[in-house]
Amino acid sequence: MTDSTHAFANDEPPEIQVHTHDRYHAVMNRCTSLPPLVTAVVQPVDEFVLKSVAIAAMENLIIPVLIGPVARIMDAAATAGIDITPWKIIDVNYSHAAAEKAAELAAASSVQAIMKGALHTDEVLHPLVAQNSGLHFGRRLSHCYVMDTAGYHKWLIITDAVVNIAPDLGIKADICRNAIDVWHVLSNENRLPKIAVLAAVEIIHQKMQATLDAAALCKMAERGQITGCIIDGPLALDNAISKEAAIEKGIISAVAGDPDILLAPDIEAGNILAKQLTFFNHADAGGIVIGGSVPIILTSRADTLRTRLLSCALAVLVAQSHRESDLQ
Repeated sequence: MTDSTHAFANDEPPEIQVHTHDRYHAVMNRCTSLPPLVTAVVQPVDEFVLKSVAIAAMENLIIPVLIGPVARIMDAAATAGIDITPWKIIDVNYSHAAAEKAAELAAASSVQAIMKGALHTDEVLHPLVAQNSGLHFGRRLSHCYVMDTAGYHKWLIITDAVVNIAPDLGIKADICRNAIDVWHVLSNENRLPKIAVLAAVEIIHQKMQATLDAAALCKMAERGQITGCIIDGPLALDNAISKEAAIEKGIISAVAGDPDILLAPDIEAGNILAKQLTFFNHADAGGIVIGGSVPIILTSRADTLRTRLLSCALAVLVAQSHRESDLQ
């Protein structure tokens, strides 16, 4: 092949993917008829956090209860030009104490949700995931990233990318159950969600624990230990997402090419995958921790306003689902 001859022409048309944000707007619209959540906002001492809180309150998603050092909260509000006088403020000197106070209020049913402010994720989660927090109901807490990206044909939930560092089989089973619950608040479809259990390869390898866990999760679903879903794995990411890749490798699967949920083998894999979709693919994303008595709105300080609002909307839908379950 000469220098002037190429497999692809220099003037080939660009590949364009259109992101309409329709799914984001559909979720927001569903929340308009639902009551806002009284939400403990932990350490809202940052201008952007307070702006996000103000817009979420304006959208009638939350009723903020600000927990943190009152002087710093008021300084941040003044800088942001936000009137916080309609909201309750609980003066707490330190960020870890603010997180503990939020857990206390949630356990007493004084608030209906918790939102992370300007503090580290592990700091806000520590008192919430503790077994004596009063927030558990027999299931492990886990995080779900809800993603809508132009490269995929429906909502995609990635879990767990934040809470459980190296989950064992039992924890992964709870992560599946929590993700199923989140999928149901997103979807009105009369079908079972599909879970792809990810690993580096699609074969069961005795030296790769992720593949052994995947096989066990599939058997647990087959025996009714995990219900309300279709699980397949291990699947590598290519054949989980692409039906063509699965066919090329001879994989016959009801999940391959069409998963609703991607179960990551560990926190590193899940976190990298979710942030790749957020920052490279500009996915609409929302982050929420469930498995306890109240939803926990958990976003990164680098997250966009759209991500923060979608996370609040997810909390509203999860709380509504809990109320409906209590009435049954």
